[in-house]
Amino acid sequence: MTVTPPVFIDVDGSRIAVRHTAGSVPGIVWLGGYKSDMLGTKAETLSDWAAREGRAFLRHDYSGHGESGGAFADGTISTWLAQSLAVFRHFTKGKQILVGSSMGAWIALRMVQELRKAGDSNVAGLVLLAPAPDFTAELVEPVLTQAQKRDLTEKGFFEEPSDYSAEPYIYTRSLIEDGRDNLIMTGPLDTHCPVHILQGLADADVPASHALKLVSLLPADDVTLSLIPDGDHRLSRPQDLDMLMRAVDAMAQRGN
Repeated sequence: MTVTPPVFIDVDGSRIAVRHTAGSVPGIVWLGGYKSDMLGTKAETLSDWAAREGRAFLRHDYSGHGESGGAFADGTISTWLAQSLAVFRHFTKGKQILVGSSMGAWIALRMVQELRKAGDSNVAGLVLLAPAPDFTAELVEPVLTQAQKRDLTEKGFFEEPSDYSAEPYIYTRSLIEDGRDNLIMTGPLDTHCPVHILQGLADADVPASHALKLVSLLPADDVTLSLIPDGDHRLSRPQDLDMLMRAVDAMAQRGN
């Protein structure tokens, strides 16, 4: 398979890699997870689907991820949010559906807040997979060991083995501190658009209780929660990908 090279835009001094295909609206905007890149299984599957449907599709790598410049350890939620907003504003026209995976769901929800603050109501829907909003405060900080706390204080970061990569995950003090400035699960969330959440019940990284808490903060009449009994955090099996495409397609039909 030949992968089309990305285009690059500069966002606050970072060289951000972007792939954009023009097509009908609402377009699809992919937002990947922590340490993920835009050529992962879910993003590629959605890209193929969008091409078949003739639908616009946009994806990018955050700084320190994939083909983008910058060091991973320099990234924060605010940094990656600013990059995502810049890419969104530069490449999209008309209504869009944000599809966020894990940390990408946090970015997507923050994007909606920032876009609406700026008077932009072009988000037609959200599809969130194994959503991990506020993960630094809700899922990382509460279980820090004494050794990890010491590393954060003395070194400014700690490392943790990853199930998804040969390289360890790095969590920096700046990521955790900045996360507190981007918390969204502190009260009701009005996205002003429909939301569909896909959550695996066998997810070892983001427990289903986290998705349920998120649902409890969203207006109930516009939220669909699909629980996948044997689904893990990746949600990349054929049956998971099929469910993702059906969810995005249904959202796109609503937005037409």
